[in-house]
Amino acid sequence: MSRGGEARGTARRIRIRRRLLLVAWVLLAGVMVVRSVEVQILERTAWARDAVSQHQKTRDVPAPRGRILDRNGGDLAVSHWRATVAVAPNEVRDRGVVETALVDELGVRAQTAARVSDPTREWGVVPGRYSMTQVAGLRGLPGIHIQGELKRLYPREELARGLLGVVQDGIGTGGIEQAMDTVLTGRPGSDLVARDNRGREIPGQVVTVEPPLPGRDIVLTIDQDLQEIAERMLATALDSTGARGGDIVVTDPMTGEIMAMASIAEGSAAALSAVNTTFEPGSTIKPFIATALLRHDLASLGDSVDTEGGRWEVNGRVITDIHQGGWMTLGDVIRESSNVGIAKFVGRLSEGQQYLALRDFGFGTPTGVPLPGEAAGVLRRPELWSAQSPQSLAIGYELAVTPLQMAMALGSIANGGLLMEPRLIKEVRDHDGGALRFGQPKVIRRVAPEHVTRVLTPVLVDVVDSGTATRARMSYFMMAGKTGTTRATGEDGRYEDGAYYSSFGAIFPADDPQLLFFVVLDRPDGAYYGGATAAPVTLATLEAFLSARQSPIDRLALARSQRELMAPPPANPLVHFAVATDPGEPETWTPGQGDFVAAGPAESPADARRAMSVPDLEGASLRVALRRLHKMGLRVRLEGSGTVMATLPEVGMTVAAGDTIVVVGRGR
Repeated sequence: MSRGGEARGTARRIRIRRRLLLVAWVLLAGVMVVRSVEVQILERTAWARDAVSQHQKTRDVPAPRGRILDRNGGDLAVSHWRATVAVAPNEVRDRGVVETALVDELGVRAQTAARVSDPTREWGVVPGRYSMTQVAGLRGLPGIHIQGELKRLYPREELARGLLGVVQDGIGTGGIEQAMDTVLTGRPGSDLVARDNRGREIPGQVVTVEPPLPGRDIVLTIDQDLQEIAERMLATALDSTGARGGDIVVTDPMTGEIMAMASIAEGSAAALSAVNTTFEPGSTIKPFIATALLRHDLASLGDSVDTEGGRWEVNGRVITDIHQGGWMTLGDVIRESSNVGIAKFVGRLSEGQQYLALRDFGFGTPTGVPLPGEAAGVLRRPELWSAQSPQSLAIGYELAVTPLQMAMALGSIANGGLLMEPRLIKEVRDHDGGALRFGQPKVIRRVAPEHVTRVLTPVLVDVVDSGTATRARMSYFMMAGKTGTTRATGEDGRYEDGAYYSSFGAIFPADDPQLLFFVVLDRPDGAYYGGATAAPVTLATLEAFLSARQSPIDRLALARSQRELMAPPPANPLVHFAVATDPGEPETWTPGQGDFVAAGPAESPADARRAMSVPDLEGASLRVALRRLHKMGLRVRLEGSGTVMATLPEVGMTVAAGDTIVVVGRGR
C-alpha cells in the first residue's frame, strides 16, 4: 500500500476513536446530569434528612407515672424525676464557672467540684441524684452532662405494699400497679438533640418535639391511717399468738368500700393472701346457713333441736361440739357455735337451696375486686356432693373462701341483705386533676330480705356479748360477730395435726353499721379458737381506729349507737368467780404470763351495763387485786408478778361490768 493510503487509514481510525471518546464523554455527562437531578431534586429530602441526622438525634422522654392516692388524697405511690450530673473536663471552657455552678446549684463541696472538673480526668461524676429544679441552672454549660430518670417512690415505705404492688422496668407488677398499669402509664414524649462532628450531644441544644403526657392518678378507698393501724395490729397479733400468717379486711358494709386490707404470710407483707389465698371458713359460715333457713321459712330463731350432748353420728360421720349441750334453739346454736345443732338444722334445706344460698353470698366466684390473681374459692355443685356434704358445708368444710369473700358476705347481713361488689378504686383523675368518676357503689344481688337480717343481727350481738366472742365485747357499743375455727391443710392437701385457722367477722356498731372486720390467723400456736385469737385482734384494731385523729367513722352517728350504761346499785355487787365465760372456747390462767382471767357468768343483763370506776390497787398482791376486780364483775388480764404496779385503764377511769382490766405486776 502506498504511503497515501496508509495515511488515510490512520486518519480514519483517529476520527473513529475521537467520535467514540466524544460519545463516551457525552454519555458520562448525561449520566452525571441525570444523577445530579436525582440527588438534588428527587432525593433531596432523603439526603437532607440524612445530613440532619448526623447532627441531630431524637431522644425519648419518659412520662411520669400517675400517682396512687388514699381516699383523703395522701400519697401512696408517686414518681419523681432524678438526675445524675457528670463533667467532661476536656469540654469545659471555664473551669471556675463550672465549679461555682456545681457548688451553688447542687450544694456540693468545693473540693468535690474541683475533683470532678480536674483537667487530668476524662470524666467525673458528681455524687448523688438531683431534682429538675437543682439541675436547671446547669443546663447549657459546656462540659456538663445531665442524665435524668424517673423513679417510683412509696412515701409511707412498706405501707400497703402487697396492695400497691411495685414497678419493675417501667411495668407494674402486683397489686394496683399491675391491675391499673394502662391507666397509670403515661405517653412518652420526644426531644431533638444537636450533636457535634463527633456525634456528641451539644449542651443546651435541645428542642422539645412532643412533651410527655403523664399517667392518670388513681384514688383508692383505702384510708392510709387505718391501713397502718390494721397492719400494725396484725403484726402484733402474729407475734403474740405465734401464728404463721394472717389477714385483716376492713370494709364499709353499706358501700362495699375497702378501708384497709393487710396480709402477712411467712413473715412477708408483700403478698395479698386476703385476695388470692383460700381457707375453709369453719363456723363463720353458720350465719349464712341460718339466713337461708329463715329466708325459706324453714326455721325460726326459737326452733329447737337436740344436740345430743355434743355428739351426733350422721351418714357414717360423727359431728361433735366442744361443749355438752341438750336442746338448743337456732339462736343458741349460732351463739354457742354448735356444730351438731347447725348440722341438724341444715337437714331442713334441700341440697339445691343450700347450694344456691352459699352461691348467692358470693362463695365459689371472684368478687371482682380490681387486683390481679384473685382466687374464686371452691363451692362444688350438688351433683358432686357426698352424703356427708350438707353437714360438712354447714360447719364450714368442703368449701374454700378468701377473707375478702367472707367480708363481703358478712357485709350483706350488716347492710340489710345486699351483696356489694368490693370497691377499691374511688376515682380516676385526669391529667389536669379533674375527676373521672369510677361509678357508684354496685349491688351484685339481694341475698336475703331485710327483715331476716334484722332478726339475725341480735343473735350475732349475743355471740359477742355472751357467746364465743366475748373477748371482742365493748362497754359502750354493741358489736355483732361470729367466730370460726377450722383445721388447716398442708402442702399434700391433708389436714395437719394441731394446725388451725382462727377467724372472726364483726359488724360495728351492730345497730347502725359503719365498719366490718374480718380477721384470719393461720396456725396460731397454743390457743387457737377464733374467739381467743382473732376476736381480740379485731377489738384492738377497732379501738385504735376510734382513737385515730383522722377517721372515716361518723362520730355523731356513733354517739347515737352508744349503749345505755346503768348507774351502780347502792348494795354490794354480786361476787363473781374466776371461771371462763366462753364455754365454747375456754381460757386458762398461769400467773405472770399475761394470760386472761374472766369474770363469772353470774351477771345479769343489768349487771353487764353497770358503770363504775377503776379502784386504786397499787401495792396490793395480784391475788387480792384479782378477787376485788372479779367482785366488781370485771374481766382481768395479768401481766407480770408480785404486787400491783399499775392498771389499764388507770385508776378512776369509768368502766362497765364485763370490761377487761390489765393489771401490771412489778415482777417480770
